[in-house]
Amino acid sequence: MTVKRSAIVIVLFLLVFGISSVAVAEMHTHGKDGCPFCGMEKEKFGHTWMTIEYDDGSKVGFCSIHCAAIDLATKIDKTPVKIEVGDYVSKKQVDAEKASWVIGGNKPGVMSKRAKWAFGKKADAEAFIKENGGTLAFFDEAMKAAYEDMYGDTKMIRDKRKTMKMKKMEYK
Repeated sequence: MTVKRSAIVIVLFLLVFGISSVAVAEMHTHGKDGCPFCGMEKEKFGHTWMTIEYDDGSKVGFCSIHCAAIDLATKIDKTPVKIEVGDYVSKKQVDAEKASWVIGGNKPGVMSKRAKWAFGKKADAEAFIKENGGTLAFFDEAMKAAYEDMYGDTKMIRDKRKTMKMKKMEYK
């Protein structure tokens, strides 16, 4: 009888732990937590939020293509099976590889000097380019640009954070 009780307790523990793990993963993916690299929240960055699902079933969200590129580069042994990005107009997640991307333009990017925006509709991307400049691109080109810009963007972010930290210390 005690073996049976022990087994039931173990099963219940695993069930509760499993459910809470899924809940935590869902919270992170849906923006309750911030980007694992910079802490930015999905609520504020839905128009650039990227979600990557890997072949092991793990799923993680990022504020931008910059932070998503870091994750892809550091998880070389995992294969992405699904990559979604926030549509610039609706903020809804769309297939990153089917989206129309705009690289550059006069609108500042997220975590990047050279902006990379995704649009679910090509017409929206073209309208954005007419108003803000930039070049129409595919996902592979946007990701390549993210890697090309990585050093400069990381340096820019580091410098901004240092300045913010110094300003914060001045006010104390």
